[in-house]
Amino acid sequence: MAFDILIVNGTVVDGTGGPRYKADVGISGGKISAIGNLGDAEAARKIDAEGHVISPGFIDMHSHSDVTLIDDPGGESKAYQGVTTEVTGNCAYSPFPAGPAGVKKLRADIGGVLISSAEWTWSTMDEWATVIDTNGVSINVAAQVGNAALRIAVGATENRPANPDELKEMQRLAAEAIEQGAFSLSTGLSLTPSSYSNTEEVAALCQAISHYPGAFYVTHARVMPGWHIKCIEEAAEIGHRGGVPVQFSHMATTERFFYGNPEKKVAVVEKARADGLDMTYDVYPYTAAGAGINQTIPLWFQEGGLDAYMGRLRDPALRKKAREEMTIGREGGEPPLWDKWVISNVMSEANKGVIGRSIEQIGKDRGVDPSEAALQLVEEERDSVMAVVHNRVEEDVRYYLGHPQAMIGSDGNAVSPDGLYSEFEPHPRFYGTYPRILGRYVREQPSVMSLETAIYKMAGFPAQRLSLSDRGRIAEGLVADIVVFDPDTVIDQATFEQPHQFPVGIPHVLVAGEPVILNGKHTNARPGKVLRRGG
Repeated sequence: MAFDILIVNGTVVDGTGGPRYKADVGISGGKISAIGNLGDAEAARKIDAEGHVISPGFIDMHSHSDVTLIDDPGGESKAYQGVTTEVTGNCAYSPFPAGPAGVKKLRADIGGVLISSAEWTWSTMDEWATVIDTNGVSINVAAQVGNAALRIAVGATENRPANPDELKEMQRLAAEAIEQGAFSLSTGLSLTPSSYSNTEEVAALCQAISHYPGAFYVTHARVMPGWHIKCIEEAAEIGHRGGVPVQFSHMATTERFFYGNPEKKVAVVEKARADGLDMTYDVYPYTAAGAGINQTIPLWFQEGGLDAYMGRLRDPALRKKAREEMTIGREGGEPPLWDKWVISNVMSEANKGVIGRSIEQIGKDRGVDPSEAALQLVEEERDSVMAVVHNRVEEDVRYYLGHPQAMIGSDGNAVSPDGLYSEFEPHPRFYGTYPRILGRYVREQPSVMSLETAIYKMAGFPAQRLSLSDRGRIAEGLVADIVVFDPDTVIDQATFEQPHQFPVGIPHVLVAGEPVILNGKHTNARPGKVLRRGG
């Protein structure tokens, strides 16, 4: 038989965790049509994978590319890594539903996180998906519905639980988004306004989606004093009460007092699983986070939406109180190490010079203490200011990566080096997460995980969580989302100082059987689409 594409002479690592094997892979009509000794078959295009691995495309379980793929539909920073599907809507931030408050209010309140130059013309998940698909995109997108969007939609932006009418409408909107194809409900319980939700409220939202096959709950958990372990226990409690599986976001130890004890956090996941809850987590391979500097600012100061938040900055007494709390640590937590908070992006031309500088340095430059410098930046940028935060240790990262319930998520966006983010210095995870796993934690540190395990954590395992039965593995009949990489050379090149650098060792990436990266170059093809739960 003749194939559209035939990948020959490669070693297949199929995404199941099973052993590698030598085989050719034939692709027809966007799907894997044959696996075996196919070298003599005819094909419109042949790709020689001698010395290379043929694996399923990587599924990024934690991204924030909800709107960056409108500005940069090629998704270069992810496509060059071998990512063929972005899971969006994490940390409670999704660009839908707009609900009664309307899309203008939604964008005003979360546009500082979901940065885009595009006009927001949609209100629902379905309308947003239509924009993505009509615009065209190189890689796939799997969306989640965010708790922040739900609260904004019904006007519940104050520091209080939702009232019964608000909760009922949020339940309706959450169910509507899941019906339209969203895969799960996400929260950001240390981020406003999601942080104003209590355990009961989130469990009630989960109950509203629990009858949809495959739907689950994903959480950026609370960061508060005494919650180092309790934050995971709350996630498990919500899963039990809500009747849904749980995905814990970007597992890490960021509290300095608890460095070196990662097994204590993972033990909560293991107990939940022993108690019958399907609970897993994602993690990225870096000792630094990426965060809005509003995560150093008291939650009460941010309530009521962006305009109310900006208004408090103009009140000297409230500003002084916020600054005092920031200095000792938000909500009574650890005091920030301001020299570890390095500004990665701002929106105003006037502040471009602060990119790459720590908040401590900026405070010295301005003659103010770091907490005041942070408030000034938030005020000047209307909260659209992000930082890279160096707050982890390598020992913990390795442990979290290697655990059986871990899958990989970058917490980074699909962007272009010459697009909207070109003047920013984003976290290198935008460009380097997956080749970093393959190079640093498989080839250079094989005790962390085997190649087969890594591909499972990056493809097969995420596909299972999303109930994507037609992706995440190399098997006949599945969609041909495929990566061809050199296991001996693959490595990330993005750094904190120079993040806009593509990896090496990944010459070919196919989405639905169409090359997006071919011989190391982006083809500008747009075979991706918005995937739908149950689709």
